[in-house]
Amino acid sequence: MPGRYFDELSVGQVIEHRLGRTLTEMDNVLFSALTMNTQPLHINEDFARKHSQFGQRIVNGIFTLGLAVGITVGDLTEGTLVANLGYDAVRHPHPLFHGDTLYVSTEVIELRPLRSRPEQGIARFRHVGRNQEGVVVIEFERTALMLRRPPPAPRNSPLATSEEP
Repeated sequence: MPGRYFDELSVGQVIEHRLGRTLTEMDNVLFSALTMNTQPLHINEDFARKHSQFGQRIVNGIFTLGLAVGITVGDLTEGTLVANLGYDAVRHPHPLFHGDTLYVSTEVIELRPLRSRPEQGIARFRHVGRNQEGVVVIEFERTALMLRRPPPAPRNSPLATSEEP
């Protein structure tokens, strides 16, 4: 399993996710259409060129948020996440444009084992997304309910592996 268990995380740990994703015009327009977001800054090049300080369409910020989380899954939560509990302090200090590539890093900012659920713990992450030039395009915190590493099966258990002499 590629994800990390709660017990494999430490406060202050930073994970640089190797996976990057280039955003296309199709990604942006399709996401905006699927979510019924008619904001012309995302879907109308003529409007954005004439009325936007950026002079072109910008990538939908909610798509950027979802993609940033998705980039972290393989290295962080694949198979070890119980549930995402919340997203806080979401900031978009610079837009993404069609053709930009998003890269993400994660810092573990808090870990809390649960007495009521000893097989789980709550982790808080700070994610930072940058474009191909290193410019920060999104920052946010995420709270996740994570699995703890299961205890090893007892040696006499039918689940324990045994070696034949």
